[in-house]
Amino acid sequence: MAEDRQDAPGATQVAAIDIGSNSIRMEIAEVLPDGEIKLLERAHRAVHLGQDTFVTGRLGTQTMNAAISILADFKRMLEACRVGQVRAVATSAVREAGNVDAFLDRAYIACGLDVEVISPSEESRLKVSAVREALKSAPGIGFHDALVVEIGGGTALLTVLHEGQIVTSESHRLGSIRLQEALSIREVSAQKTPDLIRHQIAGVVASIKASLPMKKIDTFFAVGGDARFASAQIGKPTASADLFVIRPKKFDRLVAKCEGLSVTELVGKYGLTHAEAEKLVPALLVYQALIHETAARQIIASHTSMRDGLLLDLARSVTGREDEELVAGIVRSARAFAAKYRCETAHSEHVAELSVRLFDELQAEHGLRRRERLLLHVAALLHEAGTYVSGRAHHKHSYYLIANGEVFGLNAEEIRTIALVARYHRRACPRPAHVEYVSLPRETRSIVSKLAAVLRVADALDRGHAQQVRNWDVLRRPGEMVIQVRGTADLTLERRAMAGKADLFEDVYGMAVRLEEAPLAKAADQAWRDVAEIQ
Repeated sequence: MAEDRQDAPGATQVAAIDIGSNSIRMEIAEVLPDGEIKLLERAHRAVHLGQDTFVTGRLGTQTMNAAISILADFKRMLEACRVGQVRAVATSAVREAGNVDAFLDRAYIACGLDVEVISPSEESRLKVSAVREALKSAPGIGFHDALVVEIGGGTALLTVLHEGQIVTSESHRLGSIRLQEALSIREVSAQKTPDLIRHQIAGVVASIKASLPMKKIDTFFAVGGDARFASAQIGKPTASADLFVIRPKKFDRLVAKCEGLSVTELVGKYGLTHAEAEKLVPALLVYQALIHETAARQIIASHTSMRDGLLLDLARSVTGREDEELVAGIVRSARAFAAKYRCETAHSEHVAELSVRLFDELQAEHGLRRRERLLLHVAALLHEAGTYVSGRAHHKHSYYLIANGEVFGLNAEEIRTIALVARYHRRACPRPAHVEYVSLPRETRSIVSKLAAVLRVADALDRGHAQQVRNWDVLRRPGEMVIQVRGTADLTLERRAMAGKADLFEDVYGMAVRLEEAPLAKAADQAWRDVAEIQ
């Protein structure tokens, strides 16, 4: 992203605000009609939100006041730059605070900013998106299996890539500030600090090894301020201005040098701020522990950030483009979720295929976008996850598992939407007594109802889990939608299932659903044409 202070014709001003554990940062950019992003302004102010949350579980009054004051200053900058679209996000320090709602309310009332508290998986997606964008200008960097890691103030975010495609993502409580506060490092001598941190790290790394294919990793991407520090000291430039290569042995020597210095000595030797120096050694030790559990031949230190990912999202929103690689990554993550809970693959994949086909057929009726199509696809893949808990009332168990799980690339609101769509794939339709449903905004309730109605029909079409409804067409007749099935002689099970599941569809779309074998359907069509001619 290049610096450019002059407005370009047709450009749209956008801004990304990142409310982190140790600071609040903002980037203002312009998006050109072709999607190119040009950076205009950067702003960075320190505020120690994490030190409050990770010790007391709440944001203190003084800390919150300081954060709101910073956001108010940023808001004035946004107005001066005539920024049209803003996305402000908060991560672990705000996400885990017991008084998070109070902070969000104050940010909106005092600054007019609608701050979004994002999940760890959304953090990972944004950071990986920025790294992948940087890789486009460095084709010489090749890898088979890679691990993208950022050690933030509160969490360590880990994402596995296979041939450049996202496989899985996890978050762990290994943030540099969290480690300091949990171990009361400020009360320990500099010589003992590294050993205490390593001991704390070891247990978490053991669980990471059990869940991620660490020994297959050949390339390690380090993202964040501490990675930028390492690249400045020992990194080798690449074709991309945002990526630097570091050899693991050189990294070990740098860690050994830094861990022997106090915070004051780090500030003096490397010109760091006190806040940067405090979190440097814990972060480097986590990176080191993870690197040595892999077969990484190189470390790629990335100068990209979550804000770059936010700007990429804003640019796609402005230009109407969609990240097809991200969509594929979301579907892969959903399939991994389904596999974890032993969903019947043939059935869930077939219902997903039927669902998106029906969605497309009904485009004129529901008026939803491609994003909602994706949410339906994911809900269909996961609708029977609850059978892992029990076959009895499994739709309710599906809701719980999905609502409390993560699918890479989806935000909290989208996860809740998917959970409810899956919950309503059978038995009761949405009701006023269902708190999770009625607490949603009206627009979201409408989306849930429209998607659940489609999923119920699709699930009925595979009632026997035999995937026999493969060749079919949709016909419209007065007051009904006819699904004309070819190559199937007996639809008894499907008709019975449809009779119990099509009620929501009729309520939402104003049409009954009827199944017909193709020959009967053709005869009925001819009868309708004969009636029309007589009239």
